[in-house]
Amino acid sequence: MTSNGKDQGEDPRDRRRHRRYDVKMHVDVSTESTFLFAYVSNISEMGIFLASEDPRPIGTRLRMRFSPIEADETVELEGEVVWVNPVREGDDSQSPGMGVRFVDLGEEKRDKLIQLVKTIAYLHDNWV
Repeated sequence: MTSNGKDQGEDPRDRRRHRRYDVKMHVDVSTESTFLFAYVSNISEMGIFLASEDPRPIGTRLRMRFSPIEADETVELEGEVVWVNPVREGDDSQSPGMGVRFVDLGEEKRDKLIQLVKTIAYLHDNWV
């Protein structure tokens, strides 16, 4: 362990504290001035990656609405764009979109989100 409390073998680029799970579901995304369609490509208890060829700038607040097959109801959450992977001409290997951190989660929404992620995790671990 180093003086900063991290294991020497720990990759400093891996800042995630919560495991992410691959999913593929449509999400309606809106800001104060725009509406766009995107896909959730992975989810955790703290955020999601929205695959989109029109990612919003870092700091943009988003309202997201999606209906996962694993859930019995529509999920509505707010988030903030914390990083962007822009479209790059001639680069077919990259995945354009934006990393979104959930914000303003009350206890009830957080509990529903955690239950959704646990359900996705269960399905993921048993189908892989």
